[in-house]
Amino acid sequence: MTAAKENLPQLTPEEYFAWEEKQLEKHEYIEGEVYAMSGGSVNHGRIAIKFTAMFDNHLEGGNCIIGNSDIKVNIVTTNNYTYPDASITCDDRDKTTTQYITYPCLIVEVLSDSIEAYDRGSKFRMYRNNPVLQDYLLVSSTKIEVDLYHKTETGEWIIINYQEGDTVELKSINLSFPVEQVYRGLVLTPES
Repeated sequence: MTAAKENLPQLTPEEYFAWEEKQLEKHEYIEGEVYAMSGGSVNHGRIAIKFTAMFDNHLEGGNCIIGNSDIKVNIVTTNNYTYPDASITCDDRDKTTTQYITYPCLIVEVLSDSIEAYDRGSKFRMYRNNPVLQDYLLVSSTKIEVDLYHKTETGEWIIINYQEGDTVELKSINLSFPVEQVYRGLVLTPES
C-alpha cells in the first residue's frame, strides 16, 4: 500500500475518527496529519491474506485477536494510528477497544516500492516503542524474501533475513513455517 498526505487541516484524534468513518478509503493518522492508504498490488493483497489465514489457523481457539489491514494500531503513548497489513494482539487491554488495538505482539507489513523506506524507518521507529511488540515482519511482494525484526529478551532489536529454503520463526506466537508458504501460487515480478 502507498500513503499520500491529504490536504486537510490538522485534526484531533476525535475529529479523525469521525471524519474517517465517513470515508471510502482508509487513512493513517500521524501527528495530526491524515494520509490516504491506497491499495497495493494483487500479490500484496494475496500475501496479506495468506498471513492472516495462517495466523488464524495457528491461534484458533486461543485468546488472541488476529487483525487484517482493516484494524488500526494505536502507537503506544501517542495519538498516532496506522493500518498494518496484519497484526496480532494477545493483550487483554485490546479486548475492550472497538476502533483500534494498541498492544500487538506481532505486526506484518507487505512491502511496496513506494512505501518500503517508511515501513523500515519511521514506521518501525514508532512501532518499536510498544513494550509488548516482539516481532515486526517485512515481506517482499516481488521476491521470496522476508525480514524479521525481533526483540530479544534484553530488549535489543535484531534483524533476521529469510530467503528461499529458510524457515521463518515467529517467537511471539510460537509459529514456524517455510518462507515459501506465503508465496505459493504467486507470480513474482518487480513492481512497475
